[in-house]
Amino acid sequence: MPIKLENVGIAVRDLEATIAFFTDLGLSVLGRDTVSGEWTDTAVGLDGNHARIAMLQTPDGTGRIELFEYLHPDAIETEPTLPNEIGMHRVAFSVDDLDEALAIAARHGCHPLRGVARYQDVYRLTYLRGPSGIIVMLAEELGTAGESR
Repeated sequence: MPIKLENVGIAVRDLEATIAFFTDLGLSVLGRDTVSGEWTDTAVGLDGNHARIAMLQTPDGTGRIELFEYLHPDAIETEPTLPNEIGMHRVAFSVDDLDEALAIAARHGCHPLRGVARYQDVYRLTYLRGPSGIIVMLAEELGTAGESR
């Protein structure tokens, strides 16, 4: 049976702020909607499910994120996920220029959890906490010569 990743869904506290963060990083909005009714109750498993949603896509067209801002039932605030917790962990993006991506994230008040690391001569990467506490990994692939920054 063939299988294909459709998207990653993330519940957020502020849909507009989260859209702004991800579109500034280069994703585009494919569509928005407000959903409710029996079909959403059944699909999601929540009675009275009512949410504003947005589908975002990476510039290469291969990655999608679906964002949900719950109107009903009320969203449940939790402690931000830690990198070593079991369950949904993070969303990762490769970027051409990590420093530029970090400058964009900083304009949204989002900064690396600790700093920028280098994985061998392959990647410069970091985890940062994005809107609604989402852990976002940004990775810049290094040139074949193992360039240093």
